[in-house]
Amino acid sequence: MSHPFVLGILGGGQLAKMSAQAAIRLGIDVAIMEKESGSPAGRLTRHEYVGWVDDDRLMRKFAQQCDVITLENEFVDHHRLELLEASGRSVLPASGTIALIQDKFLQKEALAKHGIPVPRFTAVERNRTFAQLAAELGAPFVLKSRKMGYDGYGNALVRSSKEFGAAVERLTGRHATLMAESFIDFRSELAVMVARTRKETAVYPVVETVQKHHICHTVIAPASIPAKTRREAEEIAVECVKAVKGYGLFGIEMFLAADGTVIVNEMAPRPHNSGHYTMEACVTSQFENHVRAVTGLPLGSTAMVAPAAVMINLLGRPEPQSLLDVHRSALRHPSAHLHVYGKRSSRIGRKMGHITLVGQDRETLLREAAAAERRIRL
Repeated sequence: MSHPFVLGILGGGQLAKMSAQAAIRLGIDVAIMEKESGSPAGRLTRHEYVGWVDDDRLMRKFAQQCDVITLENEFVDHHRLELLEASGRSVLPASGTIALIQDKFLQKEALAKHGIPVPRFTAVERNRTFAQLAAELGAPFVLKSRKMGYDGYGNALVRSSKEFGAAVERLTGRHATLMAESFIDFRSELAVMVARTRKETAVYPVVETVQKHHICHTVIAPASIPAKTRREAEEIAVECVKAVKGYGLFGIEMFLAADGTVIVNEMAPRPHNSGHYTMEACVTSQFENHVRAVTGLPLGSTAMVAPAAVMINLLGRPEPQSLLDVHRSALRHPSAHLHVYGKRSSRIGRKMGHITLVGQDRETLLREAAAAERRIRL
């Protein structure tokens, strides 16, 4: 028998775990690199590398194990990906794509350069004042860390000079460089997953996302929007991926503005929370198409298998239940699909799992999924 094909994933959290599960089902071996042992993905493979990308020796050892390498988040310094590429390994998305995406200012520049609708934005140097930025962008505006921001941790809505000073202090503690964007008065938030290889592109349905404390909480598929808006969102999503020369899987977050226009918020070069529903609701899940895209396999159908689906994130809550009690609470609904990520510890607001319902009517699914979520304490 030939040597098994090994897919390397930088990161070992839930996105890596669900990608690994998809790879394993296809008979592809998986290698995981994560800072700590026993990560959700690391527990699925004998090829677990404990450490991080700043360790040259470990990186070389990891690269030797892998046939192709991908990542579960965009926070890996693109220069470290260049080291893997220099070793002769294929890295997808490539270092050049990650360099454009992981810095949100460079990301917006790349999108704007290709005529993609984005909020007005500017870099924030140390001497910029609230008054200057408000004159340029309007007030309120959104202040963002250019790197290392996720789940709202790198963002702040700024309405005054006092709020601006506090936000600068908080956000520069996360990353030294900041940017600011105009505030979008949106009707709803949308998201689209796109898988792309050099031969084909597959686009998932446009979904509506609902945030809770800046964390994606509920995903409704498909979004209840006019056909024209749906086509516009799909076309913009594909153009975003092309703008960063992207190959692999990408999640594009958008605003549906009050005037009906579609504006890109951010994009991620990896599986995305807004695509978890695809595991049960689509012919091919986002995770399988992630694996297919980075390994050069034909992409699978993104069509939904039912008219509607609702996914709700299960965020960490006080006094979590035992695991079997979680299952008893969630699976009281006969068609509920429960995913528990297997994280070692819980904290308030941490993504601990998700639950998906697939069916005929979105309003019914929303009501039933919300009722199930209320019973669960992870």
